Amino acid sequence: MSNSVEKTVCFTGHRPQTLKFLWNEECEMCKNLKMQIKNTITELIEKENAFHFISGMALGVDMICAEIVLDLKKTYPQITLECAIPCETQAAKWTEKYRDRYFNTIIASDKETLLQTHYTADCMMKRNKYMVDKSDIVVAVWNGSKGGTANTVNYAKQSGKTIKQITV
Repeated sequence: MSNSVEKTVCFTGHRPQTLKFLWNEECEMCKNLKMQIKNTITELIEKENAFHFISGMALGVDMICAEIVLDLKKTYPQITLECAIPCETQAAKWTEKYRDRYFNTIIASDKETLLQTHYTADCMMKRNKYMVDKSDIVVAVWNGSKGGTANTVNYAKQSGKTIKQITV
């Protein structure tokens, strides 16, 4: 390993409605993206001594990244997953399928951090800042558009964090 200091990594990225494949995770475009994410995480584990990963647990990229980390624990049992939950009602309006996926991921994770109990207009931003503040590296699955992912990337840049961008 190039650096013996253990590193923490968080994820930021688009929701399904912003991704080109939308909600279809079985299409080749999504499978290719998942492979890129898996390769990036594996490289961070092997070359940067990344051991702790934080997901904001939103639908889309956050959930995909969390599930990939859980899968990689089979190969790298030393890694951990933290679910950073912006508020208790994050998944309340999701379909049963996505709520089940959300709660199963939380149950399988190593740590759950609830940032506040009730929804507020800025709770997602607070969650994103928490993740960046706790991380050394930010993996951004991002097409360059404005929005929450852009705000998180900009905050990470201002905070001097290393950013690994996967362009979608």
